[in-house]
Amino acid sequence: MNIWHDISPDRITKTSFDAVIEISKGSKMKYELDKETGLLRLDRVLYTSTHYPANYGFIPRTYAKDNDPLDVLVLCSEQIEPMALVKCYPIGVITMLDNGFPDDKIISIPFDDPMYNSYTDITQLPAHISDEMKHFFSVYKTLENKKTVIDETKGAFAAADIVEDSIKRYTQVFEKYQNLTPATKEGLKDVFNEDLNVRSFLSSGAQWGHIQALWEYTQQ
Repeated sequence: MNIWHDISPDRITKTSFDAVIEISKGSKMKYELDKETGLLRLDRVLYTSTHYPANYGFIPRTYAKDNDPLDVLVLCSEQIEPMALVKCYPIGVITMLDNGFPDDKIISIPFDDPMYNSYTDITQLPAHISDEMKHFFSVYKTLENKKTVIDETKGAFAAADIVEDSIKRYTQVFEKYQNLTPATKEGLKDVFNEDLNVRSFLSSGAQWGHIQALWEYTQQ
């Protein structure tokens, strides 16, 4: 099972979705989804003396503009264990650039946390919570000589639109690829293996080619 793909689409909508936690609030361990196995791998320990200000993960069955699942911060009164599923709703988004590429961070709240579930928009939060998240993402890669730039913070409607767009991108890329004939899939692999740094991974028994190349293919 690969949690990025192997979950019912009915559980992922723009206003209600299961978030997959990769990193607990307060951690310096940068875990990431291993796309081939669906497990978590340790990418690095943060170089800076900072820690994640909220539980952090991704939304399954989404494909964001950075060619990864859409990132999500889950505001919760407790730390949430990695690989836990949490039913959430979006209240805002931090739009930013990571090394010059768009990298949106959806801000969400669990439906079942009574300390937070009265909030419906990021503007209702104490200002320091938003400031802490923006500060974290502006400095957490500094000692790696990588640049991040915070663009702006937007509310619940903008966040829902970004989630919806990422769901559509996922459907366009992955479901279109699933419907290709085996011969066409093999032909795509042959072409992409010659020209690109291929990241192959397995999901639901299907062999996937390089994601960026596949996205470009679906635009034709």
